[in-house]
Amino acid sequence: MTTKGSRAITDVGTLKALAHPLRMKLYRALCVADRATASHLAEQVDEAVSLVSYHLRKLAEHGLIEDAEAQSGDGRERWWQPSSEGVSISDRDFRDEPGKASAHLAATRLFLEQRMDMYRRYLDERSTWGPEWNAAAHDSESLLRLTASEMNELREELLALARKYDEKGRSAEASGDTEGRENVALHVYGFPFRV
Repeated sequence: MTTKGSRAITDVGTLKALAHPLRMKLYRALCVADRATASHLAEQVDEAVSLVSYHLRKLAEHGLIEDAEAQSGDGRERWWQPSSEGVSISDRDFRDEPGKASAHLAATRLFLEQRMDMYRRYLDERSTWGPEWNAAAHDSESLLRLTASEMNELREELLALARKYDEKGRSAEASGDTEGRENVALHVYGFPFRV
């Protein structure tokens, strides 16, 4: 059963398991689908079912995904689901040793690249989404003057707002209101910089 909340990843082994390019794609696809088989996911990532099955088992070994209740009568199919509502990875858990810090940096760069690839794909396919979605889609840049404490407060408020809309959408969908609903990626980065 999926646990409420986000799972904090604090060990290098789990971080490295997730920071594999295909595994992260599979994890993300499984979070979107909620439940899926290796066959379903293989179609989405354009890889062989056997390779996808292998990587799903690796994610399961680290507790990132788990067996799900079968969604069909075919007993041969193995269904998977995320074991939590998401993951969180904090720099503070990996900075005490150079090898851990290096693994965290590599993982963070991979996640950023995959997010940028998602956004580039949207930009390339923008014309297929129609005017309503193109008007709703946005990117923005705000250059603020904050303390670290204020930036942390802003982060918490943004996360709470994103959770509110996610719960609203999932609740409506569970009630049968699926018309016009799409998967939406919201990427927010907040970081200090000097000019």
